[in-house]
Amino acid sequence: MSSTGNPERGLNLRADPHPQQDQRLRTLYNYEILDTPREAEFDEIVELAAEICEAPISVINLIDKDRQWFKAEVGLNARETPLETSLCSHAILEDPFVEIPDTLKDPRMADNPLCTAGDGLRFYAGALLVASDGMPLGTLCILDNKPRQLTALQRKAMSVLSRQVMKQLDLRIALRQQEVLMSEADHRVKNSLQTLSAMVRLHSRHLDDETTVDVLDGIQRRVNAMATLHGELQSVRGRDEVDAHKYLDKVVGLLRETAPGHVKIDYRSDPVTLRSTAASSMALIISEFAANSIKHAFPDATPGNIEIDLSLRDGHFILSCKDDGIGAENVGKRRADSIGQTLMAAAASQLNAQVDHRLTPEGSRLSLTF
Repeated sequence: MSSTGNPERGLNLRADPHPQQDQRLRTLYNYEILDTPREAEFDEIVELAAEICEAPISVINLIDKDRQWFKAEVGLNARETPLETSLCSHAILEDPFVEIPDTLKDPRMADNPLCTAGDGLRFYAGALLVASDGMPLGTLCILDNKPRQLTALQRKAMSVLSRQVMKQLDLRIALRQQEVLMSEADHRVKNSLQTLSAMVRLHSRHLDDETTVDVLDGIQRRVNAMATLHGELQSVRGRDEVDAHKYLDKVVGLLRETAPGHVKIDYRSDPVTLRSTAASSMALIISEFAANSIKHAFPDATPGNIEIDLSLRDGHFILSCKDDGIGAENVGKRRADSIGQTLMAAAASQLNAQVDHRLTPEGSRLSLTF
């Protein structure tokens, strides 16, 4: 099919840059959407647009500096094309909704090889994707191989769907900003807690009263567990959950640093994640159990072991702690730590669970289901 446009126009089919091109590109890049994989949320929108408008081609396209890139498409089987043949690069210079009933009768597209071919694109309609600062990022468009017009309902549907695309993009920015803020907050809280832990440790060295020292040790364990938790939360980019194995590794690592050389602490965890509140309470229970065992289970530097296990069964977490120190047969040599028991009970109540803590001939046993 021959062109009906100006023959000189074929030398430069590219649309003029947007009047605020630098700001427009900055806004586009802030979304961090270019070159991301296909996603169902966007694929469903182009599929629906094509069905509503009875069109073979539907595209969510974003106009970059030298290309148009497709976040989602039906009927094109491509992810990007050069701006020289882009119909949408013209559309972002126009009104919020652009409809071209016959591309060969439009001077902007009459010489475009995508339109002049025998099975070329003869119809175009696009609804602008407009950011909150007013910058057009691209379009949600449909294309057909024959001249036509949309109905009023189809135009309205296209406009509504284009706004849904922008809501998805804006949601990504909001979530990313929230992740940054939460990560920074977790970083600052972790540093503050570590400073507090160091102060508690420093002051406890100058105290002689055993009860006071025990209280400060309990506070320090709690602070260390919370600092570890916020360190993990910082690494998961704003999600309110932590990898149980990684978290336990750090909690147990802190316990190992303070444990005497004759006590070995090991742990095992199923590959699960924990909400931050559950992780905090669990760490306190583990820390208090280990502290109680270190203090009472292995008198006279008797070698011993403390084992921690976290599993997931039938939708419930099961925390098991045990040591192989003196148990029920030597209960007179082992005193219950009333402060530690109180802290563990309080932590268990936050998990809506009960601590089953017993002395057996084989040592101390603790179990908790939550």
